[in-house]
Amino acid sequence: MNVQYLSDAQGRHTAIVIPIEEWNTITAKHEDLKSLEKPKQDSLQPKPSDFRGSISKKTADELLQHTEQARTEWESIIS
Repeated sequence: MNVQYLSDAQGRHTAIVIPIEEWNTITAKHEDLKSLEKPKQDSLQPKPSDFRGSISKKTADELLQHTEQARTEWESIIS
C-alpha cells in the first residue's frame, strides 16, 4: 500500500493519505467504512437527547412547573 504520512512540527504523525484507488478497494471490501466518507445530514444538527443531563433534575422540574403555570395563566386569559 502506497500511503503518505503527515507530520506536525515535532515530527509526530498526525494523519495519513491513502490513494483514492486503494481507498476504493478497501471500502469495496468493508462496506461499513463508506459511512466515514460523508457525514450524515442529521448528525450535523443536535438532537434533544444530545443535551440530556445538561441541567439537573431539580432545575428541569422547576422549569416544567413554571411552564405549566404559565400555560394555565395564558389559558385563563384567553378564555
